[in-house]
Amino acid sequence: MQISLSEHFTYSKLLRFTLPSIAMMIFTSIYGVVDGIFVSNMVGEEAFTAVNFIMPVVMILSTTGFMFGTGGSALVAKLLGEKKDEKANQVFSLIVYTAAAVGMVLAVIGIIFMKKVALALGADEAMAEQCAVYGRIVVAALPFFALQMAFQSLFITAEKPKLGFAVTVAAGVGNMIFDALFMGVFKWGVAGAAVATALSQAIGGIIPLIYFFRPNSSLLRLGKTVMDIRSLWKTCTNGSSELVSQASMSIVNMLYNSQLMKYIGKNGVSAYGVMMYVNLVFLAIFIGFSVGSAPIVSYHYGAENHEELKGLRQKSLVIIGIASAIMLILSQVLARPLASIFVGYNEELLNLTTRGFRIFAVLFLFAGLNIFGSSFFTALNNGPVSAAISFLRTVVFQVGMLFLLPLIFDADGIWASVTAAEMLSAIVTVGFLVGMRKKYKY
Repeated sequence: MQISLSEHFTYSKLLRFTLPSIAMMIFTSIYGVVDGIFVSNMVGEEAFTAVNFIMPVVMILSTTGFMFGTGGSALVAKLLGEKKDEKANQVFSLIVYTAAAVGMVLAVIGIIFMKKVALALGADEAMAEQCAVYGRIVVAALPFFALQMAFQSLFITAEKPKLGFAVTVAAGVGNMIFDALFMGVFKWGVAGAAVATALSQAIGGIIPLIYFFRPNSSLLRLGKTVMDIRSLWKTCTNGSSELVSQASMSIVNMLYNSQLMKYIGKNGVSAYGVMMYVNLVFLAIFIGFSVGSAPIVSYHYGAENHEELKGLRQKSLVIIGIASAIMLILSQVLARPLASIFVGYNEELLNLTTRGFRIFAVLFLFAGLNIFGSSFFTALNNGPVSAAISFLRTVVFQVGMLFLLPLIFDADGIWASVTAAEMLSAIVTVGFLVGMRKKYKY
């Protein structure tokens, strides 16, 4: 039975509505992890290091899809809550077209400058060449990836989260098949991994376009639109936290790679790459829940259902708290088995990764609250507060801890810096949630 945004949400109904989004984010992360497993085991440690080294650059160029998706979803859901259906569809169409256009521009920039950026970040000539091969192919598909990321949020606003999950599964399965074919059979190496990723992103971007252009049973449909600078600005400010979060995380990852090369060497970059792959899967649960619940918050905010907002906030924090505790336990128990999937062929690297991940993984106790808090304010159409949480979390605190803690704890300080940053961010998030409760009556 389909659950509507306008309904009263119990714990059960909230979990059932957000489950497809959680599954969608987990699956998106898993097929990214599969990329890493294939590269590490079929192409080698040098290629694995190169892919992880250039990945933050690729992700910076990909951030606009997250911004248009989350920011646009908040605005469209609010308009639906205000019963402005025609305006909602116009804004929806404008957001999709703009996301694709911006993706095209960024793709050209990425292709031109990829190798120069890799060299500037400290890669030697051989690594920079592999970085350029992988990065250029992947960013060529950037318009499709921007659409895929935008539609992940917009499917939920259209009350079709299960369809969004199905598209993600199709893209993910395609990526895995292409990985096995291009790296395992054709032996294309790093280029094979990149082509597989690019084709899967095309699947994830094109299928939703076809669905929304045709008559459908959702709340939204692509069609004619008008240039609405105010709505685009609102979308960008609403989604600025996701833009800030994704872009700054990528920049911080570059700084991590630099510090790791300084304190440990290439093994440190490889170990951190493994942690980030596993981190993606764990955090996908928090991100999926936050993305899935955001349109509900936006709808009831637009409809001025303050009691429902209060209930959503309370139930969400309970769910996030329980999930955080479970993830912390699992991360400590599964640290070595998960690391061995990627680097089991190298005992020294395996031990380094296992130790680092157990220190690093304490962040799961705090990250869920911060992710939900930022998403909650995005859903309330308060982009500045959401962006402040994201900026402090992913830039100010992480960069500060990244340069401070290694001076005290050496390499262990690098692994602990993310946890320290998440802990400080949690204090800020609680402060905003308490301080803004009267304004939004939640």
